[in-house]
Amino acid sequence: MTQLMGMAGPARNEIRRRAGYEKIIKSCEQAKKDGYRWIWIDTCCIDKRSSAELSEAINSMYQWYHESQKCYAHLNDVCGTFFPSEQDLSKFNKANGWPEWFLRGWTLQELIAPKQVEFFNKDWVPIGDKGSLAETLEKITQIPIDVLRDGLNRRHFCVAQLMSWAADRKTTRVEDRAYSLLGLFGVDMPKFYGEGKKAFQRLQLEIIQRYYCDHSIFAWNSKRQFDWLGDVLADDPSYFRGCHDVEKVELDQSSSRGRLVCLRSRGHTLRQQLAVFPLTSSYIGLPRLLRKPDHHRFQISWIWLLQDSCCYTLPTLAPGA
Repeated sequence: MTQLMGMAGPARNEIRRRAGYEKIIKSCEQAKKDGYRWIWIDTCCIDKRSSAELSEAINSMYQWYHESQKCYAHLNDVCGTFFPSEQDLSKFNKANGWPEWFLRGWTLQELIAPKQVEFFNKDWVPIGDKGSLAETLEKITQIPIDVLRDGLNRRHFCVAQLMSWAADRKTTRVEDRAYSLLGLFGVDMPKFYGEGKKAFQRLQLEIIQRYYCDHSIFAWNSKRQFDWLGDVLADDPSYFRGCHDVEKVELDQSSSRGRLVCLRSRGHTLRQQLAVFPLTSSYIGLPRLLRKPDHHRFQISWIWLLQDSCCYTLPTLAPGA
């Protein structure tokens, strides 16, 4: 703002006409109206010229949202005075029939982390909040209604289910599809813009180290939407589409035995203590690892191909006994 005041009249007026400037002004006006003295806005409160500040902001953003009193969500493609209750491709053809805000990668944590989220339409008219709209938001995002109303307890959800909430979300930078999920999983890792999809590979490795007992991270592509490319890790969150109803089930220790299994993924060797059972000479399985809410149990099978002393695996999801 200090730089803006020092600009010449025409340049200052040009900036004031920008949508981003209006969002800042309207947010401040709403915060003042709600009785708040301070407001944090990602578009102007992060100096992206500083890699250190940008990295700190990415690491801390989820916690900042969680500790905030309220989060404002501006839906700039909603013109009416009511929150959309049904898909409408004629109005929201860019985002699968829903407001585009729900298609952005970074807004996932803005929806989950804060205690309160208030939604505004294009003209900054309030159209509802996270609590009152929980049923509709669950329909849009497939995030369980208790998470929207009571907050996220990571112990109650497996990795595949959390990943599925980001499956259809997009970011401008490829790397941000991974970086925008750091807070959701409570992990940290260095940021290297320019590494492309390697960022999501590294994210999965960090998650495996933190949640080493949760093998659902290998349950991607449960709907067989993607051709298998010979890797044990997913390429991006979209590979977890359809995993929103996967639940982690503890292994029956009395009927299983642990075995140290090494999985190789693009130069990385993952060591996992898995309970494995021989199915045929070519398969080993993970019984009772996952289940659907209707209590039908599933097992993950791994096809092992040995070539030059390297192991390659193909995850397949099949009904279990």
